[in-house]
Amino acid sequence: MTLNWKKATLTALNAAMAAYLLLAVTAFNKPGDKDVVCSQVKIDIADNVVDGFLNADEIQRMLKRKGVYPLGRPIAAVDVRAIEETLRRSPFVADAQCYKTGGGRVFIELRQRMPVIRVKADNGDDYYVDNNGGIMQNTKYVSDIIIATGPISRNYARRVLTRLGNTIVSDRFWHSQIVQLNVLADGTVELVPRVGDNIVYLGKPVGVRRKLDRLAKFYKYGLSRVGWNRYSYISLEFDNQIICKRRGAAGGA
Repeated sequence: MTLNWKKATLTALNAAMAAYLLLAVTAFNKPGDKDVVCSQVKIDIADNVVDGFLNADEIQRMLKRKGVYPLGRPIAAVDVRAIEETLRRSPFVADAQCYKTGGGRVFIELRQRMPVIRVKADNGDDYYVDNNGGIMQNTKYVSDIIIATGPISRNYARRVLTRLGNTIVSDRFWHSQIVQLNVLADGTVELVPRVGDNIVYLGKPVGVRRKLDRLAKFYKYGLSRVGWNRYSYISLEFDNQIICKRRGAAGGA
């Protein structure tokens, strides 16, 4: 008796599920749906910190080149999987999601890889390093990004330059001020600033935030008074001091 009761219950549940699925299919495939045209494409790019690599216009161009941009197409013919796969093939896209909503709208959400440094190594390597230590191939994209030069191995780029780049780009002032890193043979680093005709010797790239704070104070209380071009070389190598080489002088000052 109990077995028959369970069997009857299971049959009823299966019938209810079948009815639900039939209604759902009917609801999402109304006769008029095939005539609905995509009237709006909303593109949302998360973590848009580094300008120039990904923006809505570039996403639109990327999808148009592949023939999958949905605007103006019948909504039923919009292939969201093809859109996602096209975007994920970009070296700057970490992930992409696409979905359709009522009224002919298509939403595209992206999470991008964040390049922090472009490496132009002595051995001919030319690539970007992202904020998670990933190597990104060089592309035609142009952006205001720090360039690192010198004898740079990919291991050094992942371990050291990623951390250094993240520190610099997280601060608006230093992101604007530092335009180049020169990696020396011993792994120490020189900074090339945008303002001031000098080289800043960072030394070993450890305690970088503390060194940059010290340099910021020197900018404010030192160079702002004596002139930005008074010194040709500024060393931050040693704690609690800044050693400067005066322009045209053989020794420090």
